[in-house]
Amino acid sequence: DKIVRTTLKTIGYDHSRLGIDYENCGVFCSIIPQSQDIAIGVDADKVTHHMQGAGDQGMMFGYACIETDELMPLPIMLAHKLTKKLAAVRKNGVIPYLGPDGKSQVTIEYDGGVPKRVHTVVVSNQHNEGIKKDKIQKDIIEHVIKPVCGEYLDSTTVYHVNPTGEFVIGGPQADAGLTGRKIIVDTYGGMGRHGGGAFSGKDPSKVDRSAAYMARYIAKNFVAAGIADRFEVEISYAIGIAEPLSLWVDTFGTGKLDDEQIIELIRKHFPLTPQGIIAHLNLQRPIYEKTAAYGHFGRNDPDFTWESLDKKDVLLQELNKLIKEK
Repeated sequence: DKIVRTTLKTIGYDHSRLGIDYENCGVFCSIIPQSQDIAIGVDADKVTHHMQGAGDQGMMFGYACIETDELMPLPIMLAHKLTKKLAAVRKNGVIPYLGPDGKSQVTIEYDGGVPKRVHTVVVSNQHNEGIKKDKIQKDIIEHVIKPVCGEYLDSTTVYHVNPTGEFVIGGPQADAGLTGRKIIVDTYGGMGRHGGGAFSGKDPSKVDRSAAYMARYIAKNFVAAGIADRFEVEISYAIGIAEPLSLWVDTFGTGKLDDEQIIELIRKHFPLTPQGIIAHLNLQRPIYEKTAAYGHFGRNDPDFTWESLDKKDVLLQELNKLIKEK
């Protein structure tokens, strides 16, 4: 109860006109143990040395590219920075009439695979009643969009700010919720493939979450090592089985090594069993609150261990060794 109310307060839901009020809302807790039919194949057994199996079947993808310092696609990084800026200008009083509910979308124009300019920016943000649309658009362009997207904006950039005209009713009052539904904004903004499994509400025994984190960790380190400019890796699992069923990569014609060589390096340097992933990335910790907004990837935070580049140097050594052997 306290966690829910504190979170709502932190977000800014402090009045019923915003869609929910942290002080007066109802909180219902209904938590039960995991099904024993699932647990028997998922839990590790220290007595029988049964290795922890995957918490579900599925395929997970990881992606990285050289478009940004975070080795993420530019559109999703700008979209996240816009929503962070929306929260900042609301909380610091620069645009005090904004509400906590909001989202963004950025369309980038590419030339030969290189981002050149922002074609369109979409920003929708809740606001107090009685605020004119023209004022909202002017304030958001000036205080949010220009500071974030400045170098990519030009005279032909299109702005859609609250395109329906009004956004007074927001929060849970206006929408049924987001958990498990925003899998693309949580990952790569549609630039990479997605296996369909959501992250939210899942502990790291669920490979939907942990293996997707490992896949990002793999992709980011290969790009950082200069082995490819764009890199995507897929890992698939069966429930109760520890070892992955498949391992696949795509460097989109930018790779300095063959796919088979890359897969060998992945198997050599990265643990791929659920138990190995959880241990290597130190995932059995209460670190997931931060992932509820602004995406799971491209974050500069020590708790986001899957963003570490600690494999970069060893992969670079492997690359140089393989090039010399040719």
